[in-house]
Amino acid sequence: MIIAVDGPAASGKGTIARALATHYKLPHLDTGLLYRAVALNLLRWGGDPESEFAAVRATDFSQIDFDDPELKSEAVGGIASRISVYPAVREALVKRQTDFAAQTGGAVLDGRDIGTVIVPWANAKLFVTATPEIRAERRFAELKRLGIAAHYEDVLIDIQARDDRDSNRSAAPLIMAADADLLDTSDMSIDAAVQRAIALVEARLECSA
Repeated sequence: MIIAVDGPAASGKGTIARALATHYKLPHLDTGLLYRAVALNLLRWGGDPESEFAAVRATDFSQIDFDDPELKSEAVGGIASRISVYPAVREALVKRQTDFAAQTGGAVLDGRDIGTVIVPWANAKLFVTATPEIRAERRFAELKRLGIAAHYEDVLIDIQARDDRDSNRSAAPLIMAADADLLDTSDMSIDAAVQRAIALVEARLECSA
């Protein structure tokens, strides 16, 4: 079974995807971390985010620790959003994602283009969203927990800029798959959002049984 969870930044898709993976005992991949790893390489190497060639070179992240809190920084997130528009970068990372999805038993993947590009044949697809203001509040709180200095107004501006880049890029733009279920978490607690996500997946599985 493959579950695709897409949505904009800080919508709650990662939390929901991890909960679904635990519930269904499936491996989980946060594909956004792949792009953040490329961005972190660029940042550390002094590479130019405006150069597609430099960004592609940075897709070799064998030395990256995926538990590094710097991956969650706003600086890295901003660069990740910028380099994700490059077709060559996306192509370099696609195989990692499709291989993960193809493992025996299935998987849960979350990102921006899972249900539309990476695994359009997924058994269940969710598009998780929330208002920009709510998402900015969540990201701001997350950064504070991680001890990363940030201002809410700056986080909101960054969220809005990422939404624009993600939705309007030519390569695999952020769009809701035609056969995905919409889950707006704006007014939901984490527990309520997770339970709704499980219910939506169950409904899809019943329809395909």
